[in-house]
Amino acid sequence: MSTAPGAVATTTAGPGVTGLLAGIAATGRDTGRGGYSRALYSTAEQELREWFLDEARHRGLDTETDRNGALWAWWDTGSGSRQDAVVTGSHLDSVPGGGAFDGPLGVASALAAVDHLRSRGMAPRRPIALAVFPEEEGSRFGVACFGSRLLTGAIDPDKARNLRDPDGDTFADVAAAAGLDPRFVGPDPEAVGRIGAFVELHVEQGRGLVDLDRAVAVGSSILGHGRWRLTVAGQGNHAGTTLMEDRRDPMVAAAAMVQAVRDAALRHPGARATVGRIEPVPGGTNVIASCVNLWIDVRHQDDAVTAAVVERIHAEAIRAAAAEGCTVRLNEESLSPTVHFDPALRGRVGELLPDAPVLDTGAGHDAGVLAARLPTAMLFVRNPTGISHSPQEHVEDDDAEAGALALADVLQGLAGRE
Repeated sequence: MSTAPGAVATTTAGPGVTGLLAGIAATGRDTGRGGYSRALYSTAEQELREWFLDEARHRGLDTETDRNGALWAWWDTGSGSRQDAVVTGSHLDSVPGGGAFDGPLGVASALAAVDHLRSRGMAPRRPIALAVFPEEEGSRFGVACFGSRLLTGAIDPDKARNLRDPDGDTFADVAAAAGLDPRFVGPDPEAVGRIGAFVELHVEQGRGLVDLDRAVAVGSSILGHGRWRLTVAGQGNHAGTTLMEDRRDPMVAAAAMVQAVRDAALRHPGARATVGRIEPVPGGTNVIASCVNLWIDVRHQDDAVTAAVVERIHAEAIRAAAAEGCTVRLNEESLSPTVHFDPALRGRVGELLPDAPVLDTGAGHDAGVLAARLPTAMLFVRNPTGISHSPQEHVEDDDAEAGALALADVLQGLAGRE
């Protein structure tokens, strides 16, 4: 195995990131879409949760599941206190047909980092915890970073309990079936208060490190982003008996809205706007839909621009609906302002990784949600394809190991004894 350009020398400790990821390579494969589909509390995601807990226990870590379904694995100092902990981790769920690294790379790297630190004989002066947050992608209940939002109170618990998945099941029902008590989901100030710093490692979801010829980068900020749902209502009817001039077809209006979403983003340099999901109701081939739902993702570094793009989309959607005799309603499902990671923590991480460049990202992460409550930082690992949320997402073995080693260096610098 040759060393990738920009990678740093690694040491051998435990199975390494590549060995850990190989152990879950068959879990959640999607033979239809390609890649992986690991929705929250699906069989695949449940298997991955058990895999993490088993790996953590194998390392002698104390594991727990909190009221919101987040998993924790603790390496204590022996003092009996878990305050001011240095926490690392990511998520295990995926988008439909996603890649192998988005989420699991950060979890496997956290486990491998513990192996590195143990092989160095490090004794932590601050508790170290590994965390796995549920439903980061929002692919089942439509809210990105759902677990960290519940933890910090960034989403109302009643709203969370009543969210429905594509099959119509509420989060409350799904959570109860998974062993949680839905009455207690929501803000957990005690858990948040234990965290002194959170450092999330993630595959880079772009080409920054490819262009810089480096394996690992330090994160600087996350573009503001949100998700909205347009619901276009018309008249359901028979596809064969309804003349074209007699139709109030919401799918035709929705088609114009897809174009309007792209055009609204193009008016603002650096803006990104995407229609990633369309759902006609009832969805029959020989049926004119009665309504159509479109889910929209909008992002920009300037939150005012994000708002302007959404406002433009809404105005154009109203016009497109009226032209077809339909109506439209816009609902905000989640919104995260631009996040600049804690300057002091980012500076310290930069000191510990002096050769790592600094990059921002257009992708949302749990670290961005937690940043409103505590110091957070991120590490990115090179993705040679520059493609993510796709089976073409990739990380070279040497880069994966370099990322885990960099994470170990950061954890040792933040939590190790002098």
